[in-house]
Amino acid sequence: MDFGIVRREADFFDVKGRFISAREYGDGHINDTFLLTYQTPAGPAEYVLQRINKNIFTDSEGLMENMKAITEYIREVVKREGGDPLREVLTIVPTRDGKTHHVDEEGYCWRTTLLVPDVFSYSVVVDGDQLCETGRAFGHFVKTLDRFDATTLKETIPDFHNTKKRYETFLRAVKEDKWGRREDASAEIEFAMRYASFASTLVDQLERGELPLRVTHNDTKINNVLMDKATGKAICVVDLDTVMPGLVAYDFGDSIRSGTNPADEDERDLSKVRMDIGLYEAFAKGYLSEAGEILTEKELLSLPVGAKMITLECGVRFLTDYLEGDHYFKTHRPGQNLDRTRTQFKMVADMDKCWDEMVEITRRYGKK
Repeated sequence: MDFGIVRREADFFDVKGRFISAREYGDGHINDTFLLTYQTPAGPAEYVLQRINKNIFTDSEGLMENMKAITEYIREVVKREGGDPLREVLTIVPTRDGKTHHVDEEGYCWRTTLLVPDVFSYSVVVDGDQLCETGRAFGHFVKTLDRFDATTLKETIPDFHNTKKRYETFLRAVKEDKWGRREDASAEIEFAMRYASFASTLVDQLERGELPLRVTHNDTKINNVLMDKATGKAICVVDLDTVMPGLVAYDFGDSIRSGTNPADEDERDLSKVRMDIGLYEAFAKGYLSEAGEILTEKELLSLPVGAKMITLECGVRFLTDYLEGDHYFKTHRPGQNLDRTRTQFKMVADMDKCWDEMVEITRRYGKK
């Protein structure tokens, strides 16, 4: 991106000091992110400027309303508990006219936050202790927002985890086969069809009122937790674009999907792909050390279901995109989405094999 545009957009925000530099920042795949540095009398001040992907997040107003409400609520909790609100929650820097964001002439939403100081993040899971700490962070996030009315939040991506609708889209893609790929994916289509009735489990429980809506993060990967450089402990959950009403099973499940497989997401050698039960236990231990005290019994039992459900859902989404011509997920080689599908389905098969152990671990750490 032209850094002249970046500098122009930065000037809309109430940043302090004299501009020094701007550079690309982070490894996100959705938004464009930049680190801004300014010189002030007290020393350098750093900000994170982002251009939100309007093709994925079509309601930027709602997204920023959610972010403002959530960060302000968490900030008050942190203050009451004697914490540091500048490090334990993101701080939105307003525009010079007091708004949370600026929309440019092309319709892109830009926002700025303070850089959280003295932190780092992991990009890959190294060991169980690291994943346990990640689990504790996301468990603390949902516990902190336990009394926040989730129904007041906007759905930034409607039906994001409505697996029943995901299957409807998948079945339509199979039937239409616009790109002539159905035959090459016949084994994966057959696998997905075997789980068609399971796919509605959580959606049906929600509709029956058996599971409560909560504030959920919906992108609970390890790189969305900032760790304190001095202690190595989790200090702040970031990337709040997908925060919306949901089920705790979604957040728990996405962490298990992304954090317990030692292989790459598009690994072709499926012998390397597995759901590591030790890593499952590590995350469950950390997550339930915080969230366990607020969850109902049915929510607790929904967590391993969420692990299998979100992994299955992700595989179905990769498979749907493959059948539809790879228009949603970025690909760098032919068949990459089909390889991604296979890794997710291998994980689902592994979860079936160790299902009783997953449930036992969840019950053990969820005891109040």
